[in-house]
Amino acid sequence: MNPYNIMTIMTVSRIQQFLKSFHMKYYSIHTRTSEPSSTYDAVIIGGGHNGLVAAAYLQKSGIQTCVLEKRHIVGGAAVTEEIVPGFKFSRASYVLSLLRPHIYSDLELKKHGLKMYSRNPSSYTPLRESAWQKNGARSLTLGLDELRNERQIAMFSQKDSQAYRHYEEKVKRLVTAIEPILDLSVADTMTFLRAESVWGKINALLRSPCLRKAATSVSLLGADIPALYEFLTAPASSILNHWFESEPLKATLSTDAVIGTMTGPYTPGSGYVLLHHMMGGTGWSYPKGGMGAVTQAMAAAAASYGAHIFTNVEVSRICLNGDGQAAGVVTSEGREIKATIVMSNATPYVTFQKLLPQAALPEKFQAAIESINYASPITKINGQYNYFTV
Repeated sequence: MNPYNIMTIMTVSRIQQFLKSFHMKYYSIHTRTSEPSSTYDAVIIGGGHNGLVAAAYLQKSGIQTCVLEKRHIVGGAAVTEEIVPGFKFSRASYVLSLLRPHIYSDLELKKHGLKMYSRNPSSYTPLRESAWQKNGARSLTLGLDELRNERQIAMFSQKDSQAYRHYEEKVKRLVTAIEPILDLSVADTMTFLRAESVWGKINALLRSPCLRKAATSVSLLGADIPALYEFLTAPASSILNHWFESEPLKATLSTDAVIGTMTGPYTPGSGYVLLHHMMGGTGWSYPKGGMGAVTQAMAAAAASYGAHIFTNVEVSRICLNGDGQAAGVVTSEGREIKATIVMSNATPYVTFQKLLPQAALPEKFQAAIESINYASPITKINGQYNYFTV
């Protein structure tokens, strides 16, 4: 259990642009010349995309909220920065997906400047010369045009060209069934799992619309439930080998089964990663202005409701009251900010190992935090071209 009742905001997944002066002018993001108040209803540690969304919803509900970000820019891993003089890049995350549609509409992100371009084509797979086809095929490009996709795949396999549409239909059906699970709250899920009796579980379903919707969606799969089980447990290679024969197509599709993970396509469970990346939310897209545009729109939404967002303010400690509950934070400069709600957009390691006293942490909980592996298999290369032809 979380002994301090502190909410950590994380993604499994992990969702900026514009200059610092633009932040200040348009988004009410305060600089060091402006200090936070001494008391808020809620304080959020870190201004990543999850922290900004939480701030917007809290403030919109009438809870006076403050976001404290230690860097000069909000956004966390969704930032656009000038890391090479004269050129701005999406520094970490590079494409938008899995942004829940209700968040996009609730926070009016379009109104706050977010413009998205569909990721089309979605993939381009060049082949080495030894793999060039006699019919002239040297690459495989897939996108939103189904007929064009089938023509592209047919250059490598007529059988795969015909199977691809059926594969996509099957996957979309599975995605539709499990996507409501993304909207489940931890509290509702735990209530359902901890219920020991059938009636207890039924009661949990009846009291949670999201849980009920998720259960209904999965139950409607019927004959496709074995297919869902396979995607959740099997290697992606097993699934793709079942559907297709051409290596260029299987290699292209397997990318979504391994990206962002320490696994390969032959790892059991990588089938779920493949399925997970078929969930688009608002659709896979590129934001105008880079990924920073996403978090700047979120910051703008939160600020428009009245949230206070501060950059260059680092939290050094979470304060606890006599009952051991979070009661505020202390900044690196020794300023105390009191709050009845403390949320952390930092990692569990930073939140519980760096910001809280270790002596009070239950050993089992502490061991669980220490066992989290933050190693990453990702290397990202940024490039600038005057032109690029394929």
